Amino acid sequence: MSTRKLSDCCRFYSGGTPDKANAEYWKGDIPWFSPKDIKSFDLLFAKDQITDAAIRSSATRLVDPRTVLVVGRSGVLAHTLPVGITRQSSAFNQDIKAIVPNEDCDAEFIAFFLMANQDLVLRDGVKRGPTVHSLISDFLEGLEIPRVSLLEQRQIATRLKAQLAEVENARQAAQAQVGDAELLRQRLLRQAFDALDGMPHKRLGEHAHTTSGSTPPRGDKRYWSSADIPWVKTGEVAFAPITRTEEFISRQALAECSLTLLPPRTVLIAMYGQGKTRGQSAILEIEATTNQACFAILPNDTWDADFLHHWLMASYDDLRGLSEGRGGNQANLNGALLNALEIPAPDVDEQRRIVTRLKSQLAEATAIAQAAADQLAEIERLPQRLLAQAFAPPATQGEM
Repeated sequence: MSTRKLSDCCRFYSGGTPDKANAEYWKGDIPWFSPKDIKSFDLLFAKDQITDAAIRSSATRLVDPRTVLVVGRSGVLAHTLPVGITRQSSAFNQDIKAIVPNEDCDAEFIAFFLMANQDLVLRDGVKRGPTVHSLISDFLEGLEIPRVSLLEQRQIATRLKAQLAEVENARQAAQAQVGDAELLRQRLLRQAFDALDGMPHKRLGEHAHTTSGSTPPRGDKRYWSSADIPWVKTGEVAFAPITRTEEFISRQALAECSLTLLPPRTVLIAMYGQGKTRGQSAILEIEATTNQACFAILPNDTWDADFLHHWLMASYDDLRGLSEGRGGNQANLNGALLNALEIPAPDVDEQRRIVTRLKSQLAEATAIAQAAADQLAEIERLPQRLLAQAFAPPATQGEM
């Protein structure tokens, strides 16, 4: 299959930003795209709209419908190449590259070609900075695109649109299955402990020894240079057994920095942390210390560690709600809140029977979730395969 350079069939333009202080330029009816707006193939909406006066008085440019917009400067160029097509007359900022096809080129064909060659562009056509990366214009313009008739371009684009629409429907269905599988886990946990509502409950702090840790001064090498004792951070408290840690402290730090050496089977709760961390729990399977954001429940005669951990998993949303209801700038848990928890306390043998039954049910739910996640991952690989196949040489297409 013969090819031609992208610059032989397209024109390339850069955009600009109208003066933000000039109200006459803003709140018009012309979509003005920035990299954050390039989220889908069909570019129907932009966060900002500008006026005709902004077009006349700034470096931004008005382009016709069916212009290809590519993110030309952004941190996302480390891992993806956002591409879309305008569906109405639009403008764009200086971090966008506009590609206007000539009369013998189809915009959707060009856009799909760029998507098919995303890995190549990201590997060889991006100038990387500390946080922001930029497309190399000469590389983009020099890409070799298949030389096929306009009719064939449109046929390829139409076929790809239909195939990718089917893939997107399948992706959404698989994503829903993943969500349903996670809901099943939560439902099993809730059901197991809702059945204990009529049983006696005991206050955590009255029936178990609890504590938290600290962070030795980072500037004191005596506390960190000797990696003697595992030291747990809240990011490592993530609903999974803790068998190792990222960081260690010295024995001198243990002696001098208000730290407790916790035994295996201690249950940890993250009192604060980023994202989903706050309220997560884990069982410590090694002897270790923790930072000040970890709440530790030491082994005790009232609760089996697995029972307690599963109850905490079932109560995750409640714990987060408990801390959010406190007000203030940051929603954190603390020792007083956690020590006041009222936890069901059947005899330990019954707790272990409940956990054995629950673990079996959760294992089945986990298998369902994993199958759904595997299916979703396979579906998410399909678009790039379809794109690669559409632009492969005829012999290669036959092989696929």
